[in-house]
Amino acid sequence: MAETSKTATLTFDNKSIELPIHSPTAGPDVIDIRKLYGQGDVFTYDPGFTSTAACESTITFIDGEKGELLHRGYPIDQLASKSHYLEVCYLLLYGELPSAEQLETFETTITHHTMLHEQMQYFFRGFRRDAHPMAIMVGVVGAMAAFYHDSTDISDPHQREVASHRLIAKMPTIAAWAYKYSIGQPFVYPRNDLTYAENFLHMCFAVPAEEYKVDPILSRAMDRIFTLHADHEQNASTSTVRLASSSGANPFACIAAGIACLWGPAHGGANQACLEMLKEIGSPENIPEYIARAKDKEDPFRLMGFGHRVYKNFDPRATVMKQSADEVLDLLGVENNPILATAKELEKQALDDPYFAEKKLFPNVDFYSGIILEAMGFPTSMFTPIFALSRTVGWVSQWKEQLGDPTMRIGRPRQLYTGAPCRDYVEVEKR
Repeated sequence: MAETSKTATLTFDNKSIELPIHSPTAGPDVIDIRKLYGQGDVFTYDPGFTSTAACESTITFIDGEKGELLHRGYPIDQLASKSHYLEVCYLLLYGELPSAEQLETFETTITHHTMLHEQMQYFFRGFRRDAHPMAIMVGVVGAMAAFYHDSTDISDPHQREVASHRLIAKMPTIAAWAYKYSIGQPFVYPRNDLTYAENFLHMCFAVPAEEYKVDPILSRAMDRIFTLHADHEQNASTSTVRLASSSGANPFACIAAGIACLWGPAHGGANQACLEMLKEIGSPENIPEYIARAKDKEDPFRLMGFGHRVYKNFDPRATVMKQSADEVLDLLGVENNPILATAKELEKQALDDPYFAEKKLFPNVDFYSGIILEAMGFPTSMFTPIFALSRTVGWVSQWKEQLGDPTMRIGRPRQLYTGAPCRDYVEVEKR
């Protein structure tokens, strides 16, 4: 529990209430208002909960002013450049970096959970071919509770552990099969001789007619995308997972709820919006016109993929992602892809423009991840499913942490009611 050494006094209507103040490891102090309603008969009003701490967590910390993102205390740029996704998964789940033996055991466990129950194929085939992959993922992940009964009892630590491993392991298979189904190709089964990122790319792009070799540069870039999106503190989808979990829902239902929330364009669709913006710009010669429009406050056009709601300086994930983007574009080239050529030139002109530097509107992780995924050959409809795949470990870690919190209660936000006061029913013939 966070240290409590100070109190805040709230005075209203000729009465005063003493509220404890908790001091976290990092970040601003938190005023504990749990007894505010009981003692003062008042609620707080905080649309979007942007000033409300709804939980205590030891997993991820963000300092937007400094451009800092820590997982269990480790800076994201160090993890993304020196580690790999499954090691970061272990860190998020268990709190410490694994030993070599622990990592090998964990990787083996995840690798041997990647296959789906064979009957789950019928769920995919029940969707229209033009169904959005996110719609398929919401349905299939929620349906896992109907297949894996031995990992739905949230009161059993062993079942929680098995459910965590299954979700992390099977999400690449679900996402890849959703993609394959949308383009009319046969499903490709996971392979135990491939790494996590290699396996995903193989399931997405291999076909039975010929051998497919995963380029190590592409698999490394894919692994970094997974790592850089693994967790991001108490965002909308993570809060959704926690709220669903507070009711005692099974883990598959909770993660399906997170996927549904992530689907929103204001949350998980940022890199897709970035690619759509690049398509609108069209070609490098049009960039000055659009930069001018972005500076015009009267013009509704905005540069997508620049700046971030949380980070007021730079996105610490973007530096590593830019390195991957440069490596992928060097490998695949941009000469025959106008979108990628436009992206490279837009990045250059925006970084050289004093207006964007002054306002700290730097390219963020969504800008570079969109470029990488486009270069790899993914359609924009797959960008958010890949985000969901990456974020699963964060959701699962937060879910596990919440279930172990003795202060957990079912979520019940309050409201500022402005509707009609109590009134009597009027018979229909008298209205």
